[in-house]
Amino acid sequence: MTGPTDWPSLPSTRIAVLMGGPSAEHDVSLVSGRAIASALAARGHEVMGWCIDLDGRWWELPPSALDASIDPVRFDAPAALGAAGPWTAAAALDRLVSGASDSAPVVFPALHGPFGEDGTVQALVAAAGLACCGSGVGASAIGMDKTLAKRIWASSGLPVLPWLEVTAQDWRVRQREVIAEIEAFAGELAEPRVVVKPARLGSSIGISIVHRADEPPELEEALALALGCDDLVLVEPALDHPRELEVAVLGNGRDALEVFGPGEIIPGREFYDFTAKYRSDASRSILGPSLEPGLADEIRRIAAASYLAIGAADFARVDFMLDADGTAWLSEINTIPGFTPISLFPQLCATAGHDFGATCERIVALALVRTADAPGRRLTRADLP
Repeated sequence: MTGPTDWPSLPSTRIAVLMGGPSAEHDVSLVSGRAIASALAARGHEVMGWCIDLDGRWWELPPSALDASIDPVRFDAPAALGAAGPWTAAAALDRLVSGASDSAPVVFPALHGPFGEDGTVQALVAAAGLACCGSGVGASAIGMDKTLAKRIWASSGLPVLPWLEVTAQDWRVRQREVIAEIEAFAGELAEPRVVVKPARLGSSIGISIVHRADEPPELEEALALALGCDDLVLVEPALDHPRELEVAVLGNGRDALEVFGPGEIIPGREFYDFTAKYRSDASRSILGPSLEPGLADEIRRIAAASYLAIGAADFARVDFMLDADGTAWLSEINTIPGFTPISLFPQLCATAGHDFGATCERIVALALVRTADAPGRRLTRADLP
C-alpha cells in the first residue's frame, strides 16, 4: 500500500513551528523544529519559529535563531538569541490568533515527548481555534502511551508482544508482588530477558534490557530508572537480536494513505537507545532492507492498520521489531517523528521522490484539508436547546 504519489503544490501559507518543550527530548525537538522551519521558509512560506523552554514559557524566535549550527544549549536563554517573550501558552497563542496578518497560521508542532506529543499542546492549539498539523488530542495521547496503543492494537488483531504494566503506586505499595509477577511473566519466555521502559516517553529514554529477570537486583534497578521518567512502566519480552524496522505513513482516511518503507535501523549498540540515536556514529539506517518475499507489503499493511486504529492524522512513523522467526511485531507509533538529519521518516518519504521540504509541506497541506472538512465549532444562542 503506497497510495497516490503526486503531491500538489501548496500556496504560500503562514506556519508557526513549535519546538523545544518541557521534556527530556527538548534538544532533539530543537533540531527537528529548525529543520522543518527552514525547509518550509525555503519553499516560500511565511514561517514563524516558536521555542517553548524547559519551564513551559513560549518565545518567538527571530529568523537568525533557525540556523541549524546553533547549539541547542544556547536556547536555554532564548532572549540572548533575540527571541521575544516570554509568554504563557495562552498569551502566545492569542498573539498567533490576533496577529497583524489577515490569516491565522497553521501550527506545526515539532515537539517530541510529553507535552508536545501526548495531546497537551494539541488541546491548547485546538482551544485557540488554530489548525494544527498531526494527530489530535485523542490519537496523540494514545500514541504516546504505549500501553493504550497496545491494548487497541491487540483488540484489533494486530501483532503485539505480550506485556505487563507497572505503576509507581504498584511499586510503592506491593514491590515484592510486582517482582514475583514479572518473574512469572519472564519464566514463560524462552529466556528470562525483558525490556523495561517508561510507557509515555520517547527517544528510548529510561529503557533497560534486563538479562535475568529472575534476579531481583537487576530488575529493581531497571524499574527504578523507568519509574524515574514516568509513573507507568511497560515490561515486555526482549527479543534475541531483533531487527528494528520503521515505516512512514502520511494521509487521512483508509483509502488515502501513503506508506513508505520499511527502513531498517542498525543501532551499533545492544538496542537503539538515546546514545545510539543521537550520540554515536556506529548507528546507521538501511532504506531498502533485505526481507522475505511479501514481508514488506505485510509490514506496510500493519502500519496503515495501526495508524487508523488509533485515529492518527496527517503523518506518523510506525516502528516494528522483527524476531528471529521473521515475525514482525508492532513496537510503537510516533505521531511526531523526528525530522533531524538522521531521522528515518523524511528519508523514507524521499525514497518515493519527496524531498525534505516537500514532505514538510505535504503535512501542512493535509492538515489544512482535514481542518476544512471539520464542522464548525462556534455555536449561537439559537443552537442551544
